[in-house]
Amino acid sequence: MFEFHEDRKRYFDIQLWNAEKFVIPFITKVLPLNKGMRVLEIGCGEGGVLKAFINQGCIGVGVEMDESRIINAKEYLKDDIEQGKISFILNDIYKVQASELENLFDVIILKDVIEHIHHQEKLIGWMKNYLTKSGVIFFGFPPWQMPFGGHQQMCTSWVRNIPWVHLLPKSIYGWLLKKTKDGHDAFLEIKETGISIERFEKICKNQGFIIFNKVHFLINPIYEWKFGWQGRKQLKLISAIPWVRNFFTTCAYYLIKVRD
Repeated sequence: MFEFHEDRKRYFDIQLWNAEKFVIPFITKVLPLNKGMRVLEIGCGEGGVLKAFINQGCIGVGVEMDESRIINAKEYLKDDIEQGKISFILNDIYKVQASELENLFDVIILKDVIEHIHHQEKLIGWMKNYLTKSGVIFFGFPPWQMPFGGHQQMCTSWVRNIPWVHLLPKSIYGWLLKKTKDGHDAFLEIKETGISIERFEKICKNQGFIIFNKVHFLINPIYEWKFGWQGRKQLKLISAIPWVRNFFTTCAYYLIKVRD
């Protein structure tokens, strides 16, 4: 096993693999990808997910606010950038100008991102302005109440091995993070932005979207590389039970489009 989030090139390769094997098939069940389609990824990191779409003949635009990750992306995807297949914008998505995005998108991607975003209603509503008429938005996210919904697996202390510890009251959880010298502010922030399945679906409905496709996973497909566990869909019975499903669903995939 390697350090999942520290070996950035390996992480890029895994994101590419995951997108090719799971994300793109999930989307193409209802929307074929045609050559020349424009794809926007918000929180694109090193661009591994976007690379999978580029390989399908799409044109990619990535928005990322971490400069070090954009530097990596420009190294890993140098040839694609030079050929005009992909471009990157270093900025907070809320500060990106319409002129930088240039045109509408057929697909917008937020993978492991929405749970870190403040004012999620605002962002989801804003994206309607940048979709083509048949455009879709893909979301992949861990429900907040799932065993590691606080991303505590990225801690350096024993806290990383404790499921559901992030559900402790903020005062206790914050004290624990300080005591163990784990990044206090970063882990507490996701306590504010973490999102449940029910809240996500409600926001989509309120912002004028319909759910086009969805899958809940008992075992997140990416865990094959993190823990050696094969991805597995959630049991239909559990997936159908509001609130409870959040505790046992490690990842949710959604595809939404603007309501006609």
